[in-house]
Amino acid sequence: MSTMRAVVIDGTGAPDVMTVAEVEQPATANAEFLVKVIAAGVNPIDAKTRAGRGVSALLDFPAILGNDFSGIVVSSPYEGHPIKPGDEVYGMVGVPRFSGSYAEYVSVPSMSLTRKPKALSHVEAAGVPLAALTAWGMVVELAKAHEGQRILIHAGAGGVGHFAVQFARFFGAWVIATGSPRNVGWLRELGANEVIDHTTTRFDEVVSDVDVVIDLIGNVHDDTGTRSLSVLRPGGLIVNAPTGSWDSLIDDAAAAGVRASRYKVSADGSTLAVISRLLESGDVRVFVDQVFPLEDAAAAHTALETGHTRGKIVLTVSDF
Repeated sequence: MSTMRAVVIDGTGAPDVMTVAEVEQPATANAEFLVKVIAAGVNPIDAKTRAGRGVSALLDFPAILGNDFSGIVVSSPYEGHPIKPGDEVYGMVGVPRFSGSYAEYVSVPSMSLTRKPKALSHVEAAGVPLAALTAWGMVVELAKAHEGQRILIHAGAGGVGHFAVQFARFFGAWVIATGSPRNVGWLRELGANEVIDHTTTRFDEVVSDVDVVIDLIGNVHDDTGTRSLSVLRPGGLIVNAPTGSWDSLIDDAAAAGVRASRYKVSADGSTLAVISRLLESGDVRVFVDQVFPLEDAAAAHTALETGHTRGKIVLTVSDF
């Protein structure tokens, strides 16, 4: 078997449990691609899993983290597939069912990738899949964003949040976003109609009668989730994404007379292809805040866990 460089963990813990090792390249089977990874996105679920939460219970050690990738096709599932060796692609690998993207190569189901937008570099593209697909699922599929709708988006400047703001505005909703002082102006540039500085203003004192809350925080800080229920109109909808952030969500929402759902992202290449068109046209953009080499994955996780990232953090893995 050929080998590759990868960041591996032999157990859960602090960022320094991640080390660079030489491991076997992943094998492919059925309708899977082998992709050379140029860049890999870093997401909160990666850090939660590394720390012993997230999907850590399903890992086989040593494990490779990382869901997002952008890279070049090494082999296609079959000769007649429209995506050929040498094509530039991006997508999600779906840890823990597949070995992650903090590695030089990934094996990817054909339904979990699509062509990389030509307008994006590999670093930019690697910041898109998980965050954009999560935002799309919450805002478009569940909330059904449309003109005249009022949508409150918590943590609007984060990885998922900055896509959620843009998708909601693209489909005509009135967008209210919460964020830190340094991101107030930037969130308006992304399309938010109103921005609430969470350090100076309690959102539930200035917002009411919203149709949908996109909850990217939960109840892990300042009762953000519970307080969000009070700003929804009767029968409104709250959608929560962060893993393990609000165990009593469904019961709490029912008691408040509103609807609720959690959201779990799918590695759906066809939906990502739709998002690609918005990225190509410039109607939606990705913002990469920090870039680290693969060897500094621990530093990337440390930066992510400060909670102050604007947009995305990306690892560079291989030369293009």
